[in-house]
Amino acid sequence: MPEERNYALASIFGAGIENMLHHTPHARRLGMQVEKTGPGFAVVHLPFAAELVGDPGRGVVFGGVITTLLDQTAGLAVACAMKELRPIATVDLRVDYLRAAEPGKDLYAHVECTKLTRAVAFVRGSAWEGSEEDPFATCLGTFMIGANPVVSPGLKKLAEAEAEAERDRAREVES
Repeated sequence: MPEERNYALASIFGAGIENMLHHTPHARRLGMQVEKTGPGFAVVHLPFAAELVGDPGRGVVFGGVITTLLDQTAGLAVACAMKELRPIATVDLRVDYLRAAEPGKDLYAHVECTKLTRAVAFVRGSAWEGSEEDPFATCLGTFMIGANPVVSPGLKKLAEAEAEAERDRAREVES
C-alpha cells in the first residue's frame, strides 16, 4: 500500500482562494486569480484587460504577460507539491507559443509539478483562452528549491492561516 503523502498547502486544495497570489505584487496587479489547486498542480485565471494588449492592431495580449501567467502558475504548482514550504526560484522556463491568443478573452494556465527533488522541481503546463484542449502556449520549466533564505511573507501568512483554520476544524470535530 503506498504511503499517504502530506502537503504543506493541502488545506487549500480545491477551488481557488481569491487572495492566494496576492503575496506577489505583479500577479495582484495583473489581476490573476487561482481557479483550483491540488497535489502538485495549479490552475490560474487571468481576466482580460485592455492594458495587457501588446499589439493594438490585432488586440493580442503581450507575450510577457503570458509568460508571467505560466511562471506564476508553475511556482504555485511547485508549492502545492511540497511537504513543507521552502523558497523557490525559476531557473528555466521555456514557453512555446503555438498560436496567438484570441483578442479580448480571459486567459487560463494549468501547470503540473512533474517531479520534485530535494533541490529542483520540474514543471509542465499550458495556457488557453477557450478550451484547455486547444492551448495557445505550452511550457516546461525547472525551479530551484531553497533558493532564498526566506519563504515569501505573504505565502507563509496564507499557509499559517490555513493551518490555523485546519486546527480549528479539528477541534470542532473533537468537541
